Amino acid sequence: MRLPRILAPRVTASAHCDLPCGVYDPAQARIEAESVKMICEKYQANTDPEFRTRAILIKEQRAELVKHHLWVLWTDYFKPAHFEKYPNLHQLFNEATKLAGAAGAKGATDPAKADELLQKIDEIAKIFWETKQA
Repeated sequence: MRLPRILAPRVTASAHCDLPCGVYDPAQARIEAESVKMICEKYQANTDPEFRTRAILIKEQRAELVKHHLWVLWTDYFKPAHFEKYPNLHQLFNEATKLAGAAGAKGATDPAKADELLQKIDEIAKIFWETKQA
């Protein structure tokens, strides 16, 4: 179905992000990763099977949120110029999202895996804030 000419858009708009500038922040991923770590620690300290089942479910949900927040930064915030200036940035994101996934914190209950994830997020955050200063 074709719109009548009077209803057709007259101006085409484009934007470089989904929301107004300034909404990106690696802190979102970090907060969820801190939750993953805390859940791992509580899981290790508790032997109740029901508690452990709930902990795993919540940890996996939080790990999925970490991946989501990292992907938004990777795909929406960072631009080709950033990847040129920081050639290891793609690798950092790849490693961080894998650490948030099934082979990392999502699939493990070891707080050390969550610590590795937090370290990668901190590396990404350092680059993020350097780009915000530029």
